[in-house]
Amino acid sequence: MRIIDKKQFIPTVCVVYTILSIGKIGVEFVLQKEFGNFQANLLVMLLFSFLATLVLSQHYRLDRLPLLLVMLLQYVGMIAVVMLFTWISSFRTELHPEGYHDMFWSFTIPYLIGAAVYYAALFLEVRKADRLVQKLKEREN
Repeated sequence: MRIIDKKQFIPTVCVVYTILSIGKIGVEFVLQKEFGNFQANLLVMLLFSFLATLVLSQHYRLDRLPLLLVMLLQYVGMIAVVMLFTWISSFRTELHPEGYHDMFWSFTIPYLIGAAVYYAALFLEVRKADRLVQKLKEREN
């Protein structure tokens, strides 16, 4: 069993929270025989979180392109998926007149914050690795 330390605390809380939330949705569906908008919204947020994390994690596949272009392509791809999902949903349920606008902002704001945090952490990690490489090169000389 792994020990939860400072570095793993927040990710562990997030995983436990996600498991409990999905479990709650499943239990409510089984016991109440009802799947409401609240449960659907939570599952859609989980789906978009999964997809956004997957898209961000694939940045290394586009290393040949400038980072700003990669970030733009990732965002455009994800917002296209969100809008397509919204459009498909409109066949099942009536959308609010501002539904596309609301989905755009409901996805864009958290995505941009998450992407900024991800790329800042990635930048710091790369900088740290570069410093270690420099130290190794200095020791060789």
